[in-house]
Amino acid sequence: MSGLKDYSNSKVDRNREKIEYHVREILKLIGEDVEREGLLETPARVTRMYEEIFAGYEADPREVLGVTFDEKHEELVIVKDIVYYSQCEHHMAPFFGKIHIGYIPSGKIAGLSKFARLVEAVTRRLQVQERITSQIADILEEVLSPNGVMVVVEGEHLCMCSRGVKKPGSKTVTSAVRGHFRNSSALRSEFLALIKE
Repeated sequence: MSGLKDYSNSKVDRNREKIEYHVREILKLIGEDVEREGLLETPARVTRMYEEIFAGYEADPREVLGVTFDEKHEELVIVKDIVYYSQCEHHMAPFFGKIHIGYIPSGKIAGLSKFARLVEAVTRRLQVQERITSQIADILEEVLSPNGVMVVVEGEHLCMCSRGVKKPGSKTVTSAVRGHFRNSSALRSEFLALIKE
């Protein structure tokens, strides 16, 4: 998973011939000549890409946080601008952007790189942005039991930019708020101000 841990989707690997066959058939059905030089290796390339972009199915997002550490720090911790790439489950079109995570530990912290691993495990599968946002917040709440969690996800969706309404540059922003963040507008404001810096 792009510089993290090398996950790949083993189901794709086991079904390589079938996937390549079906990609070739789709190319034919849209009017392409599958014997054209530029398309000869396309079914194999698409299959290799699927191994990578759908690698999240091979990871348990709760486990990627790994070992947690006892730490008395009980102030806001933010990991921001985590870049992600995912696939819309409605059109199988890419969407991508940045994820910002804030939490207030209650005696337990995770290594900072683990937040990027969590993002990869959740996003590298067919998804919707709203679910990504909630899943990350829920997993952090479950594994770390923090006093509060806030997750903001920004996304640019190719299904909206390149088809349908065709509005390139449009961004979707979703948030999930748990614990102290839910009850404190000052805390939410601090988090939002810090991720904009």
